[in-house]
Amino acid sequence: MAYNGFAVDEYLDAEKVTKELDELIKKPIYSIFPDALKDYEENYFEKKCKKSKSMITEAKKVIPGGVQHNLAFNYPFPLVITKAEGAKMWDADGNWYYDLLQAGGPTIIGSNDPVVKNAVIELLNTCGPSTGLFHEYEMLLANKIKECVPSVEMFRMLGSGTEACMCALRIARLKTGHKNVLKMGGAYHGWSDQLAYGIRIPGTKNLKSGGIPKFVFKHTDEFFPNDLKDLERKLIKNTLKGGTAAVYIEPIGPESGTRPVSKEFVQGCLRLAHKYGALLVCDEVVSGFRIGLSGAQGYFGIDPDLTIFGKIIGGGYPGAGGVGGHADCMKYLGAGLDSNGQKITKALCGGTMSATPISCIAGYTVISEIQKRNACEVAGRMGDRLTKGLQELIKKYDLPFVAFNIGSVCHLDSVGTMHFAINWKKLWEVPRILKETSARQKEMEHMGAAYMAEGLITLAGSRLYTSSAYTEEMIDDVLARFEKVFKNCGLIGEVK
Repeated sequence: MAYNGFAVDEYLDAEKVTKELDELIKKPIYSIFPDALKDYEENYFEKKCKKSKSMITEAKKVIPGGVQHNLAFNYPFPLVITKAEGAKMWDADGNWYYDLLQAGGPTIIGSNDPVVKNAVIELLNTCGPSTGLFHEYEMLLANKIKECVPSVEMFRMLGSGTEACMCALRIARLKTGHKNVLKMGGAYHGWSDQLAYGIRIPGTKNLKSGGIPKFVFKHTDEFFPNDLKDLERKLIKNTLKGGTAAVYIEPIGPESGTRPVSKEFVQGCLRLAHKYGALLVCDEVVSGFRIGLSGAQGYFGIDPDLTIFGKIIGGGYPGAGGVGGHADCMKYLGAGLDSNGQKITKALCGGTMSATPISCIAGYTVISEIQKRNACEVAGRMGDRLTKGLQELIKKYDLPFVAFNIGSVCHLDSVGTMHFAINWKKLWEVPRILKETSARQKEMEHMGAAYMAEGLITLAGSRLYTSSAYTEEMIDDVLARFEKVFKNCGLIGEVK
């Protein structure tokens, strides 16, 4: 497709990347050498991050774990960020970092963009952050999303991606009259009870769902990523127990493409969902307005029934979520009578702080700026440059790491923690897999600490987001910093 406004020049070979990841998890663990990690701990974190450590120590007295968001749990302790601007962040001790976390993905034009900030300030000087009543930017934002994403005829703003995923399932059940939901194994569709299933690693079922009774998952099942035969088997099975209301997918693969999928798979999910009377729910919390203005669905050429939006809809400000889709689905949020005079049951949906003026003006302004700046393509070019450079460094230092990207969503997998899968027909393997993934997760955290000490903030040491605020010179500097870490990596050992 050669970009054409999208973040992707040439789509990756999902089968090839999968084979590379298959080989990675067969090998012993390669990571940062213990002596090098100790040096980072003693000479960077202990000496140069004293204010962060002190503040987190105090925070642990009133906040479980010391932080309020999972993204902030970093080894050896969370950093306290006091400033963000463009492609960089600064901590409480004055150290600066390249921002490859980007709040989990939404800052596509960079952090704290002045155009967005000024629009928000103007709103705060007049209306204020929230009134509980209608504001014109609710409609302007909805129209902007409709303009960009062809499948979205109507849009409902909510407070988070989790809320949007919950709402979409209720719509799907009312629309189809079916009970069950199928989700892509390993994908994250928020932390609501019925969808907190098969998280991170395909086949985990309810193993990662602490605090949720098993009976809640009576109508929830997962299918293996990139396996249309498995999806159809589950769809057929559901025809005997109430039908499938919705098939949920992350269009670039579970966990933002950590386990990549093919174009044919994405298109096949839509075909099979409709074949068995289900709605296709496309979770674009990360890929929406990042892969392209029309999202990953626009790149793949699919027309999902419902689309989940997240962080970017609030422009990086609170109140970041929503569901959009075909009018014949979205009518279940308005209730009343349809065009034939038939009474419509309203899907239960709330949120006093949804669609606040501050979130709507921020979201509208960000999407407008993405359009003006061709930000998806610019960020994608930076992602390509970063990934190519990482692949060259991996080869140079003879490491088994795997680097790949889908536009500006980049992956640097050093241990393959989330490439494992659980097969419940081989129960004897489950303890080994859990032990293996735990050991590899620990080393992934160590790698993340080494990157951070070199001025690189990543998502869990394995996911990297580029934005249009990056330049080629910045990316080259980022690569030079990764090289400093790679020089001190090698064989750590095998899990016993």
